[in-house]
Amino acid sequence: MPVVDNTSDVDPIVIVGMAIEAPGGIDTAEAYWELLSAGREALSPFPDDRGWAVHELFAGSRRNGFKEIHDRGGFLTGATTFDPEFFGISPREAIAMDPQQRVALRVCWRALENSGINPDDMAGHDMGCYLGASATGYGPSMAEFSQYSGHLLAGTALSVISGRIAYTLGSMGPAVTVDSSCASALVAFHAAVRAVQDGDCDVALAGGVNVLGSPGFFVEFSKQHALSDDGHCRAYSAQASGTVWAEGAAVFVLQRKSAALRDDRQILAEVLGSAVNHDGRSAGLSAPSGDAQVRLFRRAMSQAGIQPADVGMVEGHGTGTRLGDRTELQSLAQTYGDTGPGGGALLGSVKSNLGHALAASGALGLAKILVAAEHGAIPATLHATDPSPEIDWDKQGLRLATVLTPWPALDGRRVAATSAFGIAGTNAHVIVALPEVA
Repeated sequence: MPVVDNTSDVDPIVIVGMAIEAPGGIDTAEAYWELLSAGREALSPFPDDRGWAVHELFAGSRRNGFKEIHDRGGFLTGATTFDPEFFGISPREAIAMDPQQRVALRVCWRALENSGINPDDMAGHDMGCYLGASATGYGPSMAEFSQYSGHLLAGTALSVISGRIAYTLGSMGPAVTVDSSCASALVAFHAAVRAVQDGDCDVALAGGVNVLGSPGFFVEFSKQHALSDDGHCRAYSAQASGTVWAEGAAVFVLQRKSAALRDDRQILAEVLGSAVNHDGRSAGLSAPSGDAQVRLFRRAMSQAGIQPADVGMVEGHGTGTRLGDRTELQSLAQTYGDTGPGGGALLGSVKSNLGHALAASGALGLAKILVAAEHGAIPATLHATDPSPEIDWDKQGLRLATVLTPWPALDGRRVAATSAFGIAGTNAHVIVALPEVA
């Protein structure tokens, strides 16, 4: 079946604002670029302010014959801090709130300010809010009576992450929380783009958030022997042995280009194409499908009206797991490989710096693209000087960014793509064009 281009060539959707929170105390685009350009990790020992039985966690993995859990992850330093009074929330209600709600409030507020929009002006406005998030185990059971009973339903429901943003701002456009596991943020972004195109809203917040309410993901992947051997996320490396979990949030402000120009907003990027699909019946429920990924990439490129040679940077999913990296590399080589004189797109994964931020990972990858384009350089993917042998890099025309590499503009713009794949089989891919900075 031929792909139908649903994008608007006349009035495309653009990104006019961005805000992030990432491990290592990063809460600005400038700090994010400093980390990436310096080739640093933002991993740290497990936090001591979450009430986790950390020592039992490590001992339990050894005692049960699971893969050893290392004392490393990408954790938000501000995950437990919050100013409830600023947002009109009582202290008791704030404690009952999933920290993902708290972080999302902060980041959405700052994203609007970054775009030049006063958050206080959104009351009664048809602004959409599309956020990717997954349940991470925060709070006591609602079936147990506690001092927080009465606040826990709204405090821990995933739907309320986007709903609380809309309520706090008073906005009246769609408010949707998307849970498609690790693809959540990019699926939410895709839905927000369509909503602005279709007129469901004229401005939209889109992105994702992840704060680990419990160490459950470490336990599950320890049992599956899918955690990193040494606490480093070695995306696309021959030494890749598993992933490292992380936290973070990134939110973007979307608007039609004509409206952005009318409002004199800075255009950070133009959305050329986006696509979402599912693996179907693959080798297993959580096993990726290379065929589905290839279809996904080609659909997004068809919408974007570009060829693989037009893409200078691909920010991949790159979890550092052997199965995931192998499947992704093979599908990327089929679509973005170029054996011509210049070679194919430069591939990387910010998970090598931050760890895998689950539902927020795709948004953090897109944020990396935006800061890289602003500085005209593609950051190195760490721990990958010995690339994965799963593809023949030279013959298949894919290149791995192992050093900070200049990224020249082509015809006044830089084109980049980013992916996210969920454990339940949902895949998302976004292609953007970034204007050359004068």
